[in-house]
Amino acid sequence: MALFGNLSMIILILLDTHLHTPMYFLLSQLSLMDLSFISTIVPKMASDYLSGNKSISFIGCGIQSFFFITLASAEGLILAFMAYDRYMAICFPLHYPIHMNKRVCVLMITGSWIMGSINSCAHTVYALHIPYCRSRTINHFFCDVPAMLTLACMDTWVYEYTVFVSTTLFLAFPFIGIACSYGRVLLAICRMQSTEGRKKAYSTCSTHLTVVTFYYAPFVYTYLRPRSFRSPTEDKVLAVFYTILTPMLNPIIYSLRNKEVMGALKRVILRFCYVKT
Repeated sequence: MALFGNLSMIILILLDTHLHTPMYFLLSQLSLMDLSFISTIVPKMASDYLSGNKSISFIGCGIQSFFFITLASAEGLILAFMAYDRYMAICFPLHYPIHMNKRVCVLMITGSWIMGSINSCAHTVYALHIPYCRSRTINHFFCDVPAMLTLACMDTWVYEYTVFVSTTLFLAFPFIGIACSYGRVLLAICRMQSTEGRKKAYSTCSTHLTVVTFYYAPFVYTYLRPRSFRSPTEDKVLAVFYTILTPMLNPIIYSLRNKEVMGALKRVILRFCYVKT
């Protein structure tokens, strides 16, 4: 479902010229990240479950951890940039073409990937270089660094502090920025005189807020708590939301609750039907 939904969204935005706007350019990147995100974890997890061979090499664990942290950090930033895009479009429509042009979008996307990769490198290198002298059984369904650290035979309080800082920078601060942006957006929507414009703005923003809630809430709740307050079972249940459900539901939420996407889908289908005849 995630593969079909996210690929369809990327192809649809690519093919339909009506969707060649900053909002959908950022949305296509979100779909690409979701597709990569779920592909980093679910195929290995599924193959282990079906084969019964629940093991992963040390290097493989490091690679999985690197891509997971990179994509999680980058997606957190992309969602914040999408909120900024809606804020500019609704609150400052006349300035929108200046503040959200193609160059700005490219900088946002490139910055998200680069910052996510740097953050991931720091965490992964640390996790691969600490000594492990306990059981090599990770109490999780993927190589989550905090779950790996419970197997370390050294005090990891310094690293736990860096996890807190990293989560604050890449998840908590963007979430606060999104909340502030949508606070201003809701005020602007209430002042709108056009009923149709108010409905369109509310539909777009409520869609984005649904995605943000599914993604940020489990992440922040998991990684901002001290290890003494966390349980492996609870961590695994919450991880299902941001590793499996969110990448699967995002394209469904954006397509079913967005008239522009549904209209683009109809145009693309009609175009291909016309070409065939």
